Amino acid sequence: MNNMREVEVVVIGAGQAGLSSAYHLRRTGFEPDRDFVVLDHSPGPGGAWQFRWPSLTYGKVHGMHALPGMELTGADPARPSSEVIAEYFTEYERTFDLRVRRPVDVRAVREGEDGRLLVETSEGTWSTRALINATGTWDRPFWPRYPGQETFRGRQLHTAQYPGPEAFAGQRVVVVGGGASGTQHLLEIAEHAAATTWVTRRPPVFREGPFTEEYGRAAVALVEERVRQGLPPKSVVSVTGLPLNDAIRQGIADGVLDRQPIFDRITPDGVAWNDGRHSRHIAADVILWATGFRAAIDHLAPLKLREPGGGIRVEGTRSVADPRVHLVGYGPSASTIGANRAGRAAVRDIRRLPAQEPVAA
Repeated sequence: MNNMREVEVVVIGAGQAGLSSAYHLRRTGFEPDRDFVVLDHSPGPGGAWQFRWPSLTYGKVHGMHALPGMELTGADPARPSSEVIAEYFTEYERTFDLRVRRPVDVRAVREGEDGRLLVETSEGTWSTRALINATGTWDRPFWPRYPGQETFRGRQLHTAQYPGPEAFAGQRVVVVGGGASGTQHLLEIAEHAAATTWVTRRPPVFREGPFTEEYGRAAVALVEERVRQGLPPKSVVSVTGLPLNDAIRQGIADGVLDRQPIFDRITPDGVAWNDGRHSRHIAADVILWATGFRAAIDHLAPLKLREPGGGIRVEGTRSVADPRVHLVGYGPSASTIGANRAGRAAVRDIRRLPAQEPVAA
């Protein structure tokens, strides 16, 4: 399809951030297909949640905030979160008639004519006055590089490919990463694996006590300051630390969460440390990289929004370099409640954009 279609707003992504943005566009008078369009490359509703592993049940999900305008109620905590949230998102899209187009791959966003942007996709090109980018991070798993990595004869996989703990039965597993996913993987895998080893670049930070609203605001402010400076955003969890709950305490007591410093190299049959005086080697069948994700924003590259620090400088949700572009679910708005608020803020700013006014180079 080579035809050009014109809308006022293109929303890229139909996870929490994209659906929140579409909801607020709807509420303020924008009509789907006529005034705005939501493009999503996933096969069905559910955002990144639809790809989560089956053992991540809804009862284990922390901080899942309802989308605006419709609560998620009566969900069975024993069901996989991928099923519960996919069904909730499906109903949400239907209830508010958001008409998400999928699967549509967005390949590039470029400068168009008369101050408009061109969104090039697998289904043709949209010309738009404003863009809400809500692509999240799931599509960009971060794989660190270490000497000898290519020689490892076992299996290497990332959290994005995690199949559940049963797949590691009888194996020796090294889990790399000090975030929530790393600890969750370890606690599950340890019940099935022959042995587990936990490796992190920095000592993990465990947080005692309740996560108060004041504490949350302070953490979000730290993440916000990074994106304001044009640095790549860190996750809110990296700032807040890991909650020291009963499961974590038990994992520490059992020796499962016995953190080791990052290895110096990977060998064909494991990982090794060498500080110049002592050498140590741990045999492994699997290395599981729970090393996080990066923002999926490569399609914005033609707009040259990145700062020298590697990130996009953002004020609120608006790109400082181009006020037509809003990043929702980026940096401080990466949480579910943050995405809801950011969707509303982005729509409010877009309504204030001068009509058809070219952006200065």
